[in-house]
Amino acid sequence: MPVPIIDLFAGPGGLGEGFASLKGHKQQPFFEIGLSIEKDEVAHRTLTLRAVFRRLRGTKSIRHYYSYIRGEIDERTFREIPAVASAFEHAAKEARCLELGKSDESSIDEEIQAALKGQKTWVLIGGPPCQAYSLAGRSRRVNDKSFHKDEKHFLYKEYLRIIRVHRPTIFVMENVKGLLSSKHSGDSMFEKIIADLSSPGEGLEYEIRSFTKCGDGESLKPSDYIIQAEDYGIPQSRHRVILLGVRKGEGVPQQQLLIRKSKPATVRQAIDELPRIRSRLSRGDSLEAWRKAVQSTPAYIKGWGVGMESEMIEATRAFAASATSITTGGAFIPRIYKRPKKPTELQQWLHDRSLGGVCQHEARAHMASDLARYLFSATFAHLNDYFPRLDIFPPKLLPDHINARVVSESDTIPFRDRFRVQCRNEPATTIVAHIAKDGHYYIHYDPSQCRSLTVREAARLQTFPDNYFFAGNRTEQYTQVGNAVPPLLANKLAKIVRSLLNEMNRRKRRLGNDHVNSKPMDSSRRRVTEQAQVPLLAETD
Repeated sequence: MPVPIIDLFAGPGGLGEGFASLKGHKQQPFFEIGLSIEKDEVAHRTLTLRAVFRRLRGTKSIRHYYSYIRGEIDERTFREIPAVASAFEHAAKEARCLELGKSDESSIDEEIQAALKGQKTWVLIGGPPCQAYSLAGRSRRVNDKSFHKDEKHFLYKEYLRIIRVHRPTIFVMENVKGLLSSKHSGDSMFEKIIADLSSPGEGLEYEIRSFTKCGDGESLKPSDYIIQAEDYGIPQSRHRVILLGVRKGEGVPQQQLLIRKSKPATVRQAIDELPRIRSRLSRGDSLEAWRKAVQSTPAYIKGWGVGMESEMIEATRAFAASATSITTGGAFIPRIYKRPKKPTELQQWLHDRSLGGVCQHEARAHMASDLARYLFSATFAHLNDYFPRLDIFPPKLLPDHINARVVSESDTIPFRDRFRVQCRNEPATTIVAHIAKDGHYYIHYDPSQCRSLTVREAARLQTFPDNYFFAGNRTEQYTQVGNAVPPLLANKLAKIVRSLLNEMNRRKRRLGNDHVNSKPMDSSRRRVTEQAQVPLLAETD
């Protein structure tokens, strides 16, 4: 029987996806999401659809899911198919749209108990909202006198309450790196959270461990809890605090640690084989108008006055000439999947041959002046392997904004990295929810496409499988992707949790055998011996 998972503050389900995808004995799921809770209605719809996918996967009815996300059938037709209707009925119990801290606690407790089905061994996962801890959030509210009273500082207490009441065997809690330096009324929030999680209730204690360093809460430094995703095969420099809580008294030894990769996965490896598309113009878009805007870039570089001016003019002119993509993408682009001879770990995780194409790969619209900035930036990065900050931009390409201008020699440009190219041979910068507002920080490295990243490209950098479908409009899809935990990283965390649970079961079996062997053989002893010899779920993928 799979180990139940309860997922709090689930977002679109990145953390849960990593756990639910892990296999055990005979390729059966090792973990099963019993309940996922998310307050955002659109993210909840994504969670629900993914629960339907898991229910249909492995059956003939999975073809209906693919037909739906390809746009071949509408949602109403999809839901009316009997097998799909049954899957939605199950998903409605698994994925719940509730707000922790405001929804009725007793009802939530009842749903958790129902989801656990009496199993004593289970895992709690989730990441309380991070706005109050993030460095960006704190900088935006530096003059906000009510910030220290923000209830988001204490949403982790909802997570803590569920630990105290329901006593998970193991918990995994994720948050932003800014948590380590966050203070409330002068006190360290991280120290308080560690203390609370270590002793959540009378007679209940947890060791707070790191996934990357040996030790416990007493021997580890705060920085030891940071996981730098790019070190572990994720094509993105995403640094997050992730805590591993192990209930004391279970006799669980020090767990395995995450294994570092010798080379980081790059942006190019993640998105290069996706269909080439062009961006759109926000006003008066047409292929001719788009090409005219792109081809105007060299004129903006003239008069730059730096040594590589001529080289950049020629390079941007060449890339503008090669900007021949006709399509701007779409909700679904059919294509034949070609399996590489030696697929990488990332490719194996992302690709799905049954999908028959690419979902949610549609370019945004941009102003004509921004297209020139995108082409300049991407060309500069192509030639130099790093992106140009605003303080070295040609004057004609600087945005007409006070934050992009230097008035005197003592001034500096506040947001120098506003037009940031995701360099092809490096991991991406952190994909965050801000990507929903504009694409300036997420420019595609291919100058001839002259655009920002699509939802699918952002999702790939976050390691969402290609068959993962995000509900809502495009802005809402970007927001969900940016708020998520990378599923492939979550899958690696799940393997460590699996090994802990299996070792715990091995110890219980050994204790059971020792107890049985010390007594005369009778019928009851025989039954206990047989039970103790039940094999563990194999640690296979």
